[in-house]
Amino acid sequence: MKRQQSGFTLIELVMVIVIIGVLAAFALPRFANLTGDAKAATISGAAGSMNSAAAIAHSVFLAEKGVVVLEGQTIPMAFGYPTAAGILIAANISSSDYITPTTVVSPTVTVTANNAATPASCQVTYTEAASANSSPTVASMTDGC
Repeated sequence: MKRQQSGFTLIELVMVIVIIGVLAAFALPRFANLTGDAKAATISGAAGSMNSAAAIAHSVFLAEKGVVVLEGQTIPMAFGYPTAAGILIAANISSSDYITPTTVVSPTVTVTANNAATPASCQVTYTEAASANSSPTVASMTDGC
């Protein structure tokens, strides 16, 4: 009786390895820049957090007509909106997650992503309200993340 062998030939195995190598060569560049995308998303999240915190603090200011306390923290206010130092507290932005200034000089504060490729182009800036008839501005740049 003749015994039949089963399995893969060497040529079949080499072809599978070549196909996997070609797929990896095309797929790797698509996933190589995930770090930059994650840092850009972090900056966008900080900008959203600042916008939301400013709106919430302003709402509390209008309702309470006085001191604004969010999550047990007193928020410094100017013209009914958080100051540059106050927005870091209100938005819960800390130096463990971002590069934040050690001393905030009003009227602006800039928050940068940790380990950004170009820190000056991977940041969000909050500018205080300049008068009672204005609101704060939040501007973000994610080109250098």
